[in-house]
Order: sequence, then structure tokens, then C-alpha cells
Amino acid sequence: MRVILGPMEGVLDHLMREILTNINDYDLCVTEFVRVIDQLLPDHVFTRICPEINTGSKTKSGTPVRTQLLGQEPNWMAENAFRAVNLGSDGIDLNFGCPAKMVNKSKGGAALLQHPELIYQVVKACRDAIDPTVPVTAKIRLGWEDPNDCFEIVDAITQAGANEITVHARTKSGGYKASEIKWEYLAKLKQKARIPLIANGEIWNYADGQRCIEMSGIDSLMVCRGAFNVPNLGNVVKHNHQPMPWHDVVDLLLQYS
Repeated sequence: MRVILGPMEGVLDHLMREILTNINDYDLCVTEFVRVIDQLLPDHVFTRICPEINTGSKTKSGTPVRTQLLGQEPNWMAENAFRAVNLGSDGIDLNFGCPAKMVNKSKGGAALLQHPELIYQVVKACRDAIDPTVPVTAKIRLGWEDPNDCFEIVDAITQAGANEITVHARTKSGGYKASEIKWEYLAKLKQKARIPLIANGEIWNYADGQRCIEMSGIDSLMVCRGAFNVPNLGNVVKHNHQPMPWHDVVDLLLQYS
């Protein structure tokens, strides 16, 4: 089983990544997004969001870190993907899942789920721009409103040459409501997908992880919000550890401060 620490904008900065990867056996973590609009960003933008670029693209405990880009203009996304990799990023993760209104209003994140052809162009441009041995991955939701859109979206990303796709098993309109989780769609996707998938959404404990694996047939999981509810969630999900006791959580809070 792989367990990945997912990106959370405004929360999972490099200090938090350092703390959480130090106490968990995560296989990978993904940065907050670098917002790409209409220019090639300077080096310091990438090193601010992902200072691990300067240390072999790994946290102090050795967990690989992948730079995440969010944008909708294929050429500028490709230019910035090349720069991030040239600086030393472990790979490029493309955000097509962020449901934030501000991001969607400017046609970023989950807004692109309505335009599979544009997703294809963005992924392909990034894939073509960087060394073929460097992974290009994407994170999506099942669709904007209709979860059946996921099949066309995954096909577009696959045809564009991505190496792996993380699927948050809700639509954009489903937000973060527990009742909207649709792990059963992941099983359908896995039957048709030609590249590896990572399952994401509503994984709060070991039982959730096992149920998601059983329902989806996918043994790579991404945890996000739950990692702040239970700081050692990675090991809870991966190794069935007991949740961290409160006095240890307090020590982590002091360390972070």
C-alpha cells in the first residue's frame, strides 16, 4: 500500500510537511499550488512554496516532494513545469480538483473539469516540456456536477501522457460532504484506466482506508484533511497504528509554533 500526503492550500506549507513526514511513513507529498496565469514565474516563487527543491526534492526525513501547478493556459503551464523540474522538483502535479470559488472563478482547478479537451492540452504541454523520466501526475474530481464525466476526463489525461491520476471521489458540486463520496466510481475507473490511480476522499482512519481499497480496488491512497485531525494518520492508515494521543499533538503544535 502507498499512502500520500495530499496538497492543502494555505495549510500544508513546508514546515507542516516536515513535521508530518517526520512522524509518518508517507510515500510522497505534494505542495500547495503554484498559481500560473500568463507568465514564467521567477525561481523564488518555486523555492518559497517548495524549499525542498534545494534538498533533493525531499523533506528532512527523506519523503519525496512534488511541486503542484494550477492554471489553464497550456504554454505557460509547460514553461513553469519545465522551470520547476529544472530547479530540482521530483515531478509535476497538476491541479484540476480545487473547488475554491476564487480559483474556479478564474477558470482554474475544478473549473477545468468542464473542459476535458483543455485538460488534455495542459497535461500534454507539460508532459512534452519536461524529461520523459520525470513524472507528470494530475489530481481531479469525478466531474463538475455529473460523476459520469470522470471517464472522459481520465481518458483525456491518460492520452496526454500523464503517469498517474489522483481521483477525489466527489464532484465539485459535492464539495466536502461525506454523503457525496462515491468510491464505487473509482472501481469503474480502475477497470478502464490504463495508468495507475490514487484514491482520495473521506479517509479518516484505518477502517476508511481498508473500505476504500475494498470498494475501489486501488491500493494507493491520498489523505488530506484527516492528516490534521489525526497527525499520524499516514501510519494509522498504512500500518493500523493507534491515533496520536493529545499530549503528543500538543508537543507538535508547540514545535510548529
